[in-house]
Amino acid sequence: MNKKFKFEDDLTSDVLFRAFGENEKELFENAAEALFSVICEIDNIEAGDCHEVSMQAENLEDLMYKWLTTLIGYVDTHEVFFKTFNVTEITNYSLKAQICGEPIDVKKGLVQVKAITYYKFGIEKTSQGFIATISCDI
Repeated sequence: MNKKFKFEDDLTSDVLFRAFGENEKELFENAAEALFSVICEIDNIEAGDCHEVSMQAENLEDLMYKWLTTLIGYVDTHEVFFKTFNVTEITNYSLKAQICGEPIDVKKGLVQVKAITYYKFGIEKTSQGFIATISCDI
């Protein structure tokens, strides 16, 4: 799968995107990259400040929701814009990753994402891999 993510334009007050991945690891990394493409000028962020994150969930969809919600929380609590997302371990019920970025620079900020919503939220397995549909409350 060559495409990482695609923004949809059926929402006016929120941001809806689809993330793609040949496997769960790639799907979660691409969803995080899409999220931070909304939050900041991701191409202008340095990946020097790294954090380890881990979480558990009931299923893969819940894991995706917790993953993205945790990343949004890190922006607020650690004041960091992230650029790289390396999922080191993933199952249907748990995830470990290293996320790297730099301290927030308001000049590189784009849109404040308040939350991930359940509008059209889901993960679909296809013959080419996985597609996640994500809606962000902005």
